[in-house]
Amino acid sequence: MNINILFIGDIVGKPGLDMVNMWLPGLQKKYNADITIVNGENAADGKGCTEKEGKQLFELGVSVITGGNHTWDKHQSQDYLKQEPRSLRPLNYPKGTYGNGYYIAETKKGKVAVMNVQGRAFMAPIDCPFRTAEWALKKISSETKVIFIDFHGEATAEKLAFANFFDGKVSCVVGTHTHIQTADERIFSKGTGYITDVGMTGPYDSIIGMKTEAAINRFLFQTPQKYINAEGQVHLCGMFFKVDTETGKTIEVERILLPEFVRKLN
Repeated sequence: MNINILFIGDIVGKPGLDMVNMWLPGLQKKYNADITIVNGENAADGKGCTEKEGKQLFELGVSVITGGNHTWDKHQSQDYLKQEPRSLRPLNYPKGTYGNGYYIAETKKGKVAVMNVQGRAFMAPIDCPFRTAEWALKKISSETKVIFIDFHGEATAEKLAFANFFDGKVSCVVGTHTHIQTADERIFSKGTGYITDVGMTGPYDSIIGMKTEAAINRFLFQTPQKYINAEGQVHLCGMFFKVDTETGKTIEVERILLPEFVRKLN
């Protein structure tokens, strides 16, 4: 038996949420999705995911929301983590950090484990994502062979190293965080489906979803700037995985970008 997994990449603010609201039902139908997972760490105006955004996503049929380094940027997000086990934060934050790093979802075709880890290259020096995931897999693998990991990281090499290390041990590894979709989706030799970065669901007339002026000034002046969600050219980025429930191996992958870019020279 095969299970169909739909993942939507980093949702940025209201423009991203509106895009998900518009496209997700059709995508779930097109891919006959058994489980839908989204990265929502930027869903609340570009910072965090509060109860408001979580409720909207769960009402659309999302089963699990993954996070990242911006998960704690709003105090409402922090409160939400304490009460909603389906809204995750990276598992490899230090012991005692509140919130869940993985969740085992029930579907009509069996259990799916969803894990969230964060890279350390060019990011906070937290616990090792490799060893933390290894520890968690000892517990998770006894419940299900279908294991999905959102690796929230900056460096492509770290994401690739992680996926190669866990090839055959987990079903899927998707990279998030850079907001730039890569075109390297593949299935590794031992059956792990992979992409380095799923990309952003949000406004592309922007710098990683934010208005360009503030982002440019941050680099020009090296001072803090107030980021404001951009609005133009909103796109949705995602991934589809078909996984064999008996082996836990991915047998099909497809990269999603909606609406498709049209490139023209005037």
